[in-house]
Amino acid sequence: SYAFDSGSALLSGPHSDDPRTYRATNPGHRAIRRLSALRPVSWVMARLLPHIDHLVSRLTRGRHTLTSLLSGLTVAELTTTGSRSGRPRMVRLLGFPVEDGFVVIASNYGKAQRPGWYYNLLSHPRAELRVHGRSRTVVAELTTGQRRAHLWERGLALYPGWERYQARHEDREIGVFLLITAP
Repeated sequence: SYAFDSGSALLSGPHSDDPRTYRATNPGHRAIRRLSALRPVSWVMARLLPHIDHLVSRLTRGRHTLTSLLSGLTVAELTTTGSRSGRPRMVRLLGFPVEDGFVVIASNYGKAQRPGWYYNLLSHPRAELRVHGRSRTVVAELTTGQRRAHLWERGLALYPGWERYQARHEDREIGVFLLITAP
C-alpha cells in the first residue's frame, strides 16, 4: 500500500523493486506512460483528464482516478491556498511517497508556464494532501541542488515523461516539491 502510515510520514517511495516503476509495471501501464508524454497527447490530457479524474474520484470516494487506473501511478489531491485570491484550490497530480514525505512535480503536462499550484505553494506552503482517500496537512518545500536531483531521478523511475516535459522547456527547471506532514 502507498497510503499514509500510522506515523507522521508516508511509506517509502519508488525503488528498483517497486512494482510502480516504469520497468517493473505491466506493458499496458508502460504504454500509457510513454504515450502521455507525447506533445499532442499531453495537450489533450491537460484539457480532459481533470474533468474525468474528478468524476472517477467521486465514484471511488477519492481512492482512484482514471489516470491512476490507466497508468498505475499515484494521483494525489493537493489543496493549496491561492497565492492571490487566498481561496482553497484543489488539483489532482502525480506524486510519489518517499521516506520523509510525498513528492509532487510541477510539470504542468509539459506546458510552457508553471502550474498555478506551484505559485500557491511558494506563497502559502501549508496545504492539504489526500492520497488513496486519506488526508494529511503538509508543509511544502521546493527542493534544490542534490536533493532535487535525487527526487527527480526517483520520479523519472516512475514516469519518464517528465524528462520529455523538461526537454520542451530548457529555459526553466521543473519544480520538485517535497510535502512533509505538518506538526
